[in-house]
Amino acid sequence: MVEPNLRQRSSKAKDKEHIREISNNIDKAFLDTNERIIADIASFYTLKDYGLCKIGEMVDHEIPTPRRKITVLLLGNHSAGKSSFINWYIEQTILKTGVAIETQGFSFVTSGKKRDTLKGLATLQLYPHLKPLQEFPGVMDFLTTEISTSRSKKFNMVTFVDTPGLVDGDMHYPFDVNNTLLWLGEMADLVFVFFDPMGQALCKRTLTIVEKMWASHSEKIRLYLAKADEAGSETDRQKVLMQIVQELCKRPGLNRSGFDMPTIYLPDIMATKPTRCANQIEEACIEISKCIDQTVQNALNTLENDSELLREKVENILSLDAQARERNLKRKVRGVGLSCLGIILPLSLLTMIIVANSTEQAMERHLGYLSIYIHQFVMPIAAFWQLIPQEYHLQFILLCVGFSACCLILSRCFPLEKVLVPRELKSFKMASEVLKDTIAQKVSEFLII
Repeated sequence: MVEPNLRQRSSKAKDKEHIREISNNIDKAFLDTNERIIADIASFYTLKDYGLCKIGEMVDHEIPTPRRKITVLLLGNHSAGKSSFINWYIEQTILKTGVAIETQGFSFVTSGKKRDTLKGLATLQLYPHLKPLQEFPGVMDFLTTEISTSRSKKFNMVTFVDTPGLVDGDMHYPFDVNNTLLWLGEMADLVFVFFDPMGQALCKRTLTIVEKMWASHSEKIRLYLAKADEAGSETDRQKVLMQIVQELCKRPGLNRSGFDMPTIYLPDIMATKPTRCANQIEEACIEISKCIDQTVQNALNTLENDSELLREKVENILSLDAQARERNLKRKVRGVGLSCLGIILPLSLLTMIIVANSTEQAMERHLGYLSIYIHQFVMPIAAFWQLIPQEYHLQFILLCVGFSACCLILSRCFPLEKVLVPRELKSFKMASEVLKDTIAQKVSEFLII
């Protein structure tokens, strides 16, 4: 009964592996060029045996895994259209929208194979780089992740971060909203700031946060006049834009020429009344696409730099190990030479004394036919012993014994350096080959693409 069950289980396991392989191939078939490149780059970092992260651990150099998606942070006053923009982009109603303050915390919206909602710590497991958020009291209770199955536009390579609507006055947030937004701004690849033309565009809290972000990351911030179709006539929209620009220019950190603030609103196919307001919402999509392309290029450059850095470190370790082995060989030769000298010298002295004080007949009686050969080879040394005056024999013996002791002590004065054990040496050589051949060749292919 046991064998059929085992066969059935193994066949089921094979079927599951086959289905998983087919599903993975189907997933890859739906990936565009950027997604395939990012997926391949990430695989080089996460290989089990000789991935860049594993090799980084071998050389004691931390190599972070590149993120597969860009992060777009949406910032603005309440009811500015942040959640509505995300729903429009992914073509699914994931987030609540309305005139009231619907977004109470921070919602990460990303793509996945099935619809799901993650809370608090589960979000940190999905995004390990967000763990510093735990240092902000109260944030973890208002941190969620919405996973959508949408494949609209470039959503597969985007993670949106919907933030609480900002208001002035006595509004109390259960966490430090300003510092949390500033930290998220540091982490994000793009920051979209939505200004609402219906009386909330000049929210001081929003302008303060934007000013602080602008001081260090102006290149990633994009300003938009959201819900531009609700601003009334063209004249009204121009007045709203002028008021916003004037308020921005009052702040030293934002006072610059060449402000670009496209007017955007969600297209309504069912709208009965046409509007003459220019809708530049596609420019926001273009900005996202540009950021994705730049991120892919940065990932390629990072892969090339990390590979070269690790290759140099691995080669340096192998070179130092080879030099240490060469020095160890020289030290071993010195040590063995001194040890042999320290042992052979007293033995030779003992043999010389015995031969010098023994007759040929006595040697032949004790050693047999070997005495002839010993006598021939040792007699020259014994003759040297006889040349030494008898009153100096003791001093000579003590000198030889002392010299032998010094040789034996000196042979221990050449400690061996620590070198790689055979298993480590094999791993480093294999890592060097992987970095030289496999990854370097793949990087070249990517750069050609």
